[in-house]
Amino acid sequence: MKKSTRINLLLLLAVAALAVLPLVLGLGDHKEEPFTGADGEAETAITELDPDYEPWFSPLYEPPSGEIESALFSLQAAIGAGVLAYYFGLRRGRRQGEQRALARRDATPGGTDEPGV
Repeated sequence: MKKSTRINLLLLLAVAALAVLPLVLGLGDHKEEPFTGADGEAETAITELDPDYEPWFSPLYEPPSGEIESALFSLQAAIGAGVLAYYFGLRRGRRQGEQRALARRDATPGGTDEPGV
């Protein structure tokens, strides 16, 4: 097995462990909502410390339900993943194109791009 394949498998295993271990170990079972986001945790901590706290800003858009909020967050993550995948694919395609051009130049007599010159 190649070194890069082994590293990729180890990284994949680490990601799977990070996703599954909190569920298996029961982390968060003592909470009412075990896997809330950082915003919810911060809001809870602030209201515990200072019950009279007034936020400085309010959201521009408040989704009507938690499901819609989750869907919008998932859409945002999918768009970000698509942009990253496009960027990395473009870079790889350009690199492969440059390698092909260099190989074609080296294969022609005289080292020019035009065959037979």
